[in-house]
Amino acid sequence: MSVELSRYTTLGTGGPATRFATPETVEKLAEVLRQAAGEGLAVAPVGLGSNLLVADDGFPGVALKLAGELAAARAEDGLVVAGGGAPLAVCLHRARAAGLGGLEFACAIPGTAGGGVWMNAGAYGSDISAVLERALVVDSAGAAWRTPAELGLRYRRSALEQGQVVAQTEFRLEPRPVEEIKATVGEMQARRKAAQPTNKRTFGSVFKNPEHELSAGRMLEACGLRGHAIGGACISPKHANFIENAGGATSADAVALIAEARRRALEQYGVRLEPEVQLLGPIAIPPFPDTT
Repeated sequence: MSVELSRYTTLGTGGPATRFATPETVEKLAEVLRQAAGEGLAVAPVGLGSNLLVADDGFPGVALKLAGELAAARAEDGLVVAGGGAPLAVCLHRARAAGLGGLEFACAIPGTAGGGVWMNAGAYGSDISAVLERALVVDSAGAAWRTPAELGLRYRRSALEQGQVVAQTEFRLEPRPVEEIKATVGEMQARRKAAQPTNKRTFGSVFKNPEHELSAGRMLEACGLRGHAIGGACISPKHANFIENAGGATSADAVALIAEARRRALEQYGVRLEPEVQLLGPIAIPPFPDTT
């Protein structure tokens, strides 16, 4: 079944996937992955569609949206046990209800538990590697639990490869009064709302923060890019490390903005910004110019 992935991305762009699957158990997920491998088809989870830029021509493979038990979360014995498709917001809700702290930073991450592991998502001084006990990774050969070290978690990335899907996660948390958790989350959400275009269609942060005194957003702001538009996409007037769908945007428009932002950062600061957004399908960001 072909499905338009623009319906499943927060930016609202992207073409169709050749197939679309919604496995609800680890066994069903493994079956989908085996079948896809047998047919030579690539597989990619779409999660909540954030941090994802899908080619306008679509994805010639199987797009996955985990469902059922693979999208549920519960708290037990100091852990939040969550399917890879469970929204991090739901994981945080379960933790708060159980009086478990440590996952508050997830209020600023509009993605899933599995996506969070895949890119070691983080915010406000913490990240997934700080709370992850282990994750169940499934591929066409089977399933295996992996520790953060085995997952190769580092700043905004992991060692996971295409064809591997995070089906289950376990977050080890610490007891904390519910009111303290609520207060911390409220403060973080207020800071996020004040600084980021939370009411616009974006795919989240465009670039990873470089090893520089300026963050990616501050650097691009200094390059004069706030509000800069190409086609239907524009660099957010509120925060220059976000791209907004201002109406009728395509993924190609977003790629062109990413390329222009990287060009200016390299020209003005000598910094090679690395995209944080994940690309899916026949889509690529132009390489840096040869400066040798």
